[in-house]
Amino acid sequence: MTELTELLETLRPRLLRYARLQLRNDAWAEDAVSETLLAALEKPNAFEGRAQPGTYLIGILKHKLVDQLRRHTREATLATADDSEDIDDDLFTSEGHWREPPTDWGNPEFVVDQRQFLEALDLCVGRLPPVQGRAFMMREWLELETAEICKELAVTPTNLWVLLHRARLRLRDCLQAGWFDGHPSTH
Repeated sequence: MTELTELLETLRPRLLRYARLQLRNDAWAEDAVSETLLAALEKPNAFEGRAQPGTYLIGILKHKLVDQLRRHTREATLATADDSEDIDDDLFTSEGHWREPPTDWGNPEFVVDQRQFLEALDLCVGRLPPVQGRAFMMREWLELETAEICKELAVTPTNLWVLLHRARLRLRDCLQAGWFDGHPSTH
């Protein structure tokens, strides 16, 4: 087995996790990851080493996921009770102020570079209700436009913003509890 093939096999589970989270369909996720790995194998010289191999492959995977989403636009995405649960009352007073202000998370650029943080973020995104998780990933990771996300999820723009708001609040809570409370703040 060549060095490139070994590297691709090492990164495959991470790519598959991202694809499954976004697509919520194992077969589609497998297809997108397979297409990503095939693209990397077909043009090994395209990787110029300016980024980490995982970052390079995720860039390819993003395009493959968008292709999969467009290919399967008519598949239904079902909302769950968790997607409509309003958690604002737990976090904010009736005047709109934080009940308990968020703690200082330190220098975001330093934190984002830490692999453990990215693993914690990945875990937290995986815990989001299905539609919230898809909406968040489509917006923040795949960088799709509002109209395209609304069409794919069959929601209105207002509903999308509510889903994104709730997803961000849940991610904040999850990261606060699982990452920032246990790590020293770095400025």
